[in-house]
Amino acid sequence: MRRPLLLVIISAGAAFAIWYALRISEKSRSATAAAFLPQETIAFVHLPNFNQTRGQWHQSDIYQLYCEPSVQEFLRKPLARLPKRNATVATLREIEQLDAKDAFAAVTKIDNNNPKLVGGFRFRGSPADAENIIERWRSKLLTNNPAAKREKLQHGQHQIDTITVTPFVLATVFDGEWFFASNDLAELKSVLDRVDHRMKESTLDADKNFRAATAHMPLDYAASFYLQPKFFADKIASFRAGDGRNVPPDQRTIVEQMRSICVATRFERGKIHDVSFVGMPKLEDAKLTRSSLTLGTKDTFLYLAMLLNLGQKFDAINQATGSAAVGAGWQRALQAFARSSVSADDWKAAFGVELGAVADWPESARSPGVFVTFPVKDAAKAGKAIESLTVSNPDGANWTQTEKDGVRYFSMVSSASLIAITPTIALSNRIVIGGLDPVSVEAAVQRSVAGTSELGNSAGYENAARSVPAPTNFFTYIDLPLLYTRLDSTLRPMLFMTVFVPWVANYVDVNKLPAADVVTKHLSPIVSSQRYDGDGYVAESVGSITLNQSGAGLLALGALGTLVYQRESAAPKMNGFVPVPPSKSIPTTSPGSGTGKGYKPRNSPSPTPTGAP
Repeated sequence: MRRPLLLVIISAGAAFAIWYALRISEKSRSATAAAFLPQETIAFVHLPNFNQTRGQWHQSDIYQLYCEPSVQEFLRKPLARLPKRNATVATLREIEQLDAKDAFAAVTKIDNNNPKLVGGFRFRGSPADAENIIERWRSKLLTNNPAAKREKLQHGQHQIDTITVTPFVLATVFDGEWFFASNDLAELKSVLDRVDHRMKESTLDADKNFRAATAHMPLDYAASFYLQPKFFADKIASFRAGDGRNVPPDQRTIVEQMRSICVATRFERGKIHDVSFVGMPKLEDAKLTRSSLTLGTKDTFLYLAMLLNLGQKFDAINQATGSAAVGAGWQRALQAFARSSVSADDWKAAFGVELGAVADWPESARSPGVFVTFPVKDAAKAGKAIESLTVSNPDGANWTQTEKDGVRYFSMVSSASLIAITPTIALSNRIVIGGLDPVSVEAAVQRSVAGTSELGNSAGYENAARSVPAPTNFFTYIDLPLLYTRLDSTLRPMLFMTVFVPWVANYVDVNKLPAADVVTKHLSPIVSSQRYDGDGYVAESVGSITLNQSGAGLLALGALGTLVYQRESAAPKMNGFVPVPPSKSIPTTSPGSGTGKGYKPRNSPSPTPTGAP
């Protein structure tokens, strides 16, 4: 009886040892690449396993959405306009053949606005096969630049290959199973000296800020990014010194307080999980309660709670008044506070520091409703602050006051003609709620009094909230499927009017827009939380896309839309009209017809699109 038990214990111990060794090996990956870089490296990107990450990407929810036949049909026209897409796919396949590990890219220095870049990776297989692939890349560069000059230089036991297209230089070299490249020959030589242990200067992996930041990252990430803010903080300090300003340490900018920034991304059962760390002192002693969650309903697509101490920011806002940093609304608010003798201390005494925001979009509504909340600590002082924004407003705005069940309501009739709104503020002894109309604000007050939350009790919210650590500073929840469904039903009829805009038809066929359910079945809510963890702020975000990625995507789409619009606006015109291609018959199908073509069951295999990354 003892012998089988002993075997089980030994087997478990061996399994644990293997698991621990693998984890330690994964943990040392970024340190291996960082050991080749100088300690003052400004930015560092690390991709531990290209093929593994690409395989995980192909299993992600977003890629499965991309593979949907109706989505592929909708994207066919815009994708066809992308330049040299086949060449990109071929390069990705060559990297796959190299089985690249520990791929990295870094900005080691910026001199006179000229960044020095270094990159590299480990490859599997024979050096000859790797050399053939790299040589094809060099040949393409030489072919595309006939004036390029190619040379071979010796550095120790290494032969460096340089291609110069003035003023650009590309220096590449092989070192065993490693391949390195740089736009600066001296920087590449320094990398080789560190690889060969001929340079004794401190490296990035030995930097205490780098080590502290990467200690907060997951072990099995797909990609990571590290930024050393010291370079930018030094620039701010030098500009300030040039103006003769001397700022005390407690009044330094946020960037100057940051020691490090690190972000890592990984895949989890089709979802994407981001972990971010900012090394800096703690800014707030308060702790997030998410008390405004009671305002959420089954139609809530956005819930946000964060610590925002406006009382501490009054002086900074006052200093920025009149500049582009402060909007007209803030300036009017500060002027109103000054007229009513409402100081920063009064605001701190009146309101708590937790800002809440809720956005609802009922199915019957054409647009969403938005609420903003603050906890009330002193109702009398809070009433004085609200009155300063309403009763004593000199801009001629018509504010009315009513009271119901001990709650004061301040409402303003908007002069807008297209969208009639009635901004309303509700003030009770425990909370202030601001919204766009009195009916919805009163309903929000009633939900707050009841103390129960349809949103908080929903399975979708509970599952999403459990996927991230409990927040202490920031939390947000975005019901992406609900938001997309409402946007689709509202905007789809408008999109079909674009058939009368000729240049839009050159980029996209709105008649092939996929049905909403085809899209939403691959979407999941986005949830993000932030907490202070010893030496800095740690934020985690999970979803089919993350909060960081959705923000970056919106910026990219906005930039792309602006670029396309400017390009089409600059097209030649005749008699005041933009030349259009031969006329096409306007579709007579209804907005919803035909959108279900190509739909496939959820569990059926998705073919990889031709040329997909």
